[in-house]
Amino acid sequence: MEKFILDEGRMKSVEENYKRISEEIKETAVKYGRNENSVRLMCVTKTVEPPYINKAIELGADLIGENRVQEYLGKRDELNLNGVEKHLIGHLQTNKVRQIAGEVDMIESVSSVKLAREISRVSSLKNIQSKCLVEINIGKEESKSGIFIEELEETLYEISEMPSIKVMGLMAIPPVCGSETEVRVYFEQLHQSFIDIKAKNIDNISMEFLSMGMSGDYKAAVAEGSNIARIGSAIFGARKYF
Repeated sequence: MEKFILDEGRMKSVEENYKRISEEIKETAVKYGRNENSVRLMCVTKTVEPPYINKAIELGADLIGENRVQEYLGKRDELNLNGVEKHLIGHLQTNKVRQIAGEVDMIESVSSVKLAREISRVSSLKNIQSKCLVEINIGKEESKSGIFIEELEETLYEISEMPSIKVMGLMAIPPVCGSETEVRVYFEQLHQSFIDIKAKNIDNISMEFLSMGMSGDYKAAVAEGSNIARIGSAIFGARKYF
């Protein structure tokens, strides 16, 4: 593997991007009648080397999201994570649950009852409660995991009876759309489900977080009620795959 060489130009870009996007999220929230601090900026760190992540943390980032269990565990010791919340946002296989349960503050990608049951089982063995978001396949795309919105209520009732998992809200990635108007339809649909479920007051289910919006569509997501914006490439630059 090539020796890592710090790119000072990229480091400067991370600083500029982080400050700009933080401000844009606040401005968008205010534009749509919300408190400027109502949306949390998550720095998505997939394939990003620790020095650039630490730069974002130094600038005030207090929430990071990692897609892969092994990647997060592999670089965690090089990160300045004191006071930083860690979320797993990528697809989680049931055989990786034991490695990650208790190692992050939230698992955002609970895409099935089967996975939720395994998280609860492993968490019980570790004597912890795992906070999670249920992942919705909002566009019913075969290439994406997640439950269909029509199955949400039934799924939540099933998960609510599991002892060591706590649902804190919903997460989704919409289909690629040709316009902001088009993508906002998906975000609005998810936000409405979020509100509807919250009104039902299901035991052990808390609709606190609505995680939607990424580098290309976060303003549209904030406009439609997102309170976690997951931003990776717009802060750190294009991903490098090794």
